[in-house]
Amino acid sequence: MAKTTETTGLFAKYKAMSKENKVIFWLWFCFVTPIVLVGGLILSVWIFADIPSFEELERPNNKLATQVLAIDGELLSTFHVENRSYAVYEDLSQNLINAAVATEDERFYKHSGIDFRSLGRVAIKTILGGDSSQGGGSTITQQLAKTLYPREDLSSSIPGVRHAKMVIIKLKEWVTAVKLERSYTKNEILCMYLNSVFFGSNAYGIRAASKTFFDKDPLYLTVEEAATLVGMVNKPTRYNPALNPEKSKVRRDFVIHQMARSGHLTKHEMDSIQQIPIKLAYQVQDHNAGLAPYFRDMLKRTMSAKKPKRSNYKYIEDYTVDSLLWENDPLYGWLNKNTKADGSKYDLERDGLRIYTTINYKMQKYAEEAVAEHLGKDLQKSFWKDLRWKRNKPFSNDVSENVRELVIKQGRRNSDRYRNLKKAGYNDAKIIENFSQPIKMRVFAWNDKGHVDTVMTPDDSIKYYMSHLRCGFMAMEPHTGHVKAYVGGPDYRYFKWDNVRQSARQVGSTIKPFLYSLAMQEGMSPCDQVLNVPTTFTVGKGTWTPRTTDREEWIGKTVTLKWGLTHSSNNISAYLMKQYGPHAMIRMMRKLGIGTYLPDAPSLCVGTPEIKVFDMIAAYNTFPSQGVYIAPYFVTRIEDDMGNVIGEFYPQKREAIGDHQAYLMANLMQGVVNSGTGVRLKYKYKLRGEIAGKTGTTNNNADGWFIGYTPTLTAGGWVGAENQNIHFQSTSLGGGSNMALPIWGLFMQKILADGTLGISETDTFTPSSKRVNLSCTGAEAFVAGSPSDEESLFFD
Repeated sequence: MAKTTETTGLFAKYKAMSKENKVIFWLWFCFVTPIVLVGGLILSVWIFADIPSFEELERPNNKLATQVLAIDGELLSTFHVENRSYAVYEDLSQNLINAAVATEDERFYKHSGIDFRSLGRVAIKTILGGDSSQGGGSTITQQLAKTLYPREDLSSSIPGVRHAKMVIIKLKEWVTAVKLERSYTKNEILCMYLNSVFFGSNAYGIRAASKTFFDKDPLYLTVEEAATLVGMVNKPTRYNPALNPEKSKVRRDFVIHQMARSGHLTKHEMDSIQQIPIKLAYQVQDHNAGLAPYFRDMLKRTMSAKKPKRSNYKYIEDYTVDSLLWENDPLYGWLNKNTKADGSKYDLERDGLRIYTTINYKMQKYAEEAVAEHLGKDLQKSFWKDLRWKRNKPFSNDVSENVRELVIKQGRRNSDRYRNLKKAGYNDAKIIENFSQPIKMRVFAWNDKGHVDTVMTPDDSIKYYMSHLRCGFMAMEPHTGHVKAYVGGPDYRYFKWDNVRQSARQVGSTIKPFLYSLAMQEGMSPCDQVLNVPTTFTVGKGTWTPRTTDREEWIGKTVTLKWGLTHSSNNISAYLMKQYGPHAMIRMMRKLGIGTYLPDAPSLCVGTPEIKVFDMIAAYNTFPSQGVYIAPYFVTRIEDDMGNVIGEFYPQKREAIGDHQAYLMANLMQGVVNSGTGVRLKYKYKLRGEIAGKTGTTNNNADGWFIGYTPTLTAGGWVGAENQNIHFQSTSLGGGSNMALPIWGLFMQKILADGTLGISETDTFTPSSKRVNLSCTGAEAFVAGSPSDEESLFFD
């Protein structure tokens, strides 16, 4: 009864009001009521809704890309689902900051998360005036908050529910924006915002966008580059400069105008910059892009390795190698050996790790350039010419039809097309028919684009790819074991197989330094003299005599061991094998880190085993490391996304041979470069200083090798076709001195020309503590009468 009386009294007071007071009353009512309602809704959302915690605000679930970093801090590339990596405020160009604030939120530094003035402008000019150019009124802070609330399905058959859901989401964003402003500085909010934006082309965040479109860190963005990226924020496809360059420039110029309007540019600067065309260094950052793709692939395989099972290995030796890696190398299988604090496994593509490697950015770049220059500009052209004389291209003339058909059949089975057709229910006859039908396709080519669009049958495409020469090249640093450069093939996009650590090929004469190292260990010296005659071995019930590569006038002469290695004489290698036997040579190779299967046979001395480039470079690196074997070392530490070190790694070293023995080998192998099969480094590539090395060529010129070292760098590799039945006809083209050595020469030329990498022509090998005569006077007089430099190239 009391409440009714009170209500009646209020109504009476209202009726007693003058007409003017009633108008004022309703004006206040209309103004206050929405504020109270909105305030009440905000308070309810704040209290009851699921608002992100401070930790979630700072570290949203963004599928952070793992960064693979070179030793100098340069980004090689990333492992990612979304190509996203964080930048801190100090990483941002002032041009970028100015562009973002001027375009997206001019009053950013004046409001507290919600800009009511801007909302009022939108309400009046956009809603009432129909001027859509005024934008949506959301602040940068609100836009950041919006990224934490993925747009859910708002459709509903019940009237008003859709709008109610939208209101709740909007209020959540407002509350989150206020929390952000209370918890972080403006600089931190701006940085988090730029890290959250999707820029198209698989670029999430400003660091990825800067790398994708301009191949630089965001700190170095110019005004026009920053404006281009900021212009893409709200419509990354429409304003993508690679897809829509004209629309992108219009939008970029608008951003530049906004920067001038906000006082960041003068009118003259604005007019000048707007005249600059958009210049891109565009490359989508997928797993094929960036520097060192083969290295990254090897790194991922290594970290993802599982505990070896004997049933997965043909040879016990290979199983033993991987088992020892599992037990002794913390990086091998790291993802399966380590877990997060909550017990879950690390995810390379989502956890935002930072992997610090030993790769030198410049050396890696030079190695990739050297491979492309030699294979693309020279060797592949020679191979095309050589193929013109083949009856069954690309196979050698002596390859039987059965072998050719088997190789092509295997090529079909290894293709995605075959697997897809098989999955679709095609029988073998239908599959063969499909492979014989010409279709449009894009294939690899050594041109500026890296590809060519053509029409050919899938069978012909198999032969086409088999006709391309492959390679594997690696460089590492003596004494530290740091892997400095790693190139597993001609082009990772089209040739995924890693010819450094996945592929094993016959090594030819590059095996001979291991035999000579055994001889030095047993007390021989480079100047010791032997008779250059063929040696015959009893093998089973028969005999075997290594084919001599020496010229007729050399046979029967007394020569030094240094001469024997310089000219890669099979006769001298056979003599040493007769002295020490295959068992002793295998033991020496095990000391030098060669763990793979090695045949216990005299033929070991001429290089019949198949060994990986990775292992061969590491073994040779023992010589400039004064006899210490160092396992190739390519990761120093791993950090989580907050910078905490979660893995540290150290070189694994052991003494393999004596320092005196290593110095003798350096002397022996310098002879190869100074006057033997590696002399091309001196006369063609004009390399000076102390260089030691060895070429290698296998039967039928299927494999060409060269491994060389200076006092400060060991490098080398292999070149050949995918299949050993595809090769050059002549050794002058297919030998290691022509196939593989030029990559080393070009690589070293670039390093020396750089002058900043700590490698110089004045570097010298550390002398042995023991005194030994290495002048080889007298007996070496015969060497002075050896064939010309050019002739010596052909005896490998």
